[in-house]
Amino acid sequence: MNVESFNLDHRTVVAPYVRLADTKNLPAGDVIQKYDVRFTQPNVAHLEMPTIHSLEHLFAEHSRNHSDRVVDFSPMGCQTGFYLILQGEWAYDDVLTLVQDTLTDITTATEVPAANEVQCGWGANHTLAGAQEAARTFLGAREEWSTVTA
Repeated sequence: MNVESFNLDHRTVVAPYVRLADTKNLPAGDVIQKYDVRFTQPNVAHLEMPTIHSLEHLFAEHSRNHSDRVVDFSPMGCQTGFYLILQGEWAYDDVLTLVQDTLTDITTATEVPAANEVQCGWGANHTLAGAQEAARTFLGAREEWSTVTA
């Protein structure tokens, strides 16, 4: 199939993990990398939408304090994780550091950025506490992030 994640056997992965899902060499010579940042076990558990929405806002804002090469942090429709898109070629350990530093920032955040009707399409659909709990859970499994399959 054309979509990389559709070729991944979701029954064999063991969340949480951070996985390089794709590298694209663009026509002008730019490189982007897409990482699968999986919070919950596919087809077993999922994140609730207010938690996902808040993690998206928080990670998008706070990750850019650590790197100007963050292109996007987008939720997966299956509600089990996110795609982190980065400009350039990254060493895997540097990606893990970016994720760890950003999630650590989220655990101490005092608000969800842009969680209002002016800056967000569903400003009432947020939970700082839910995002912080998910971030703490993911951080607590830091030693497991490099293991994608059992």
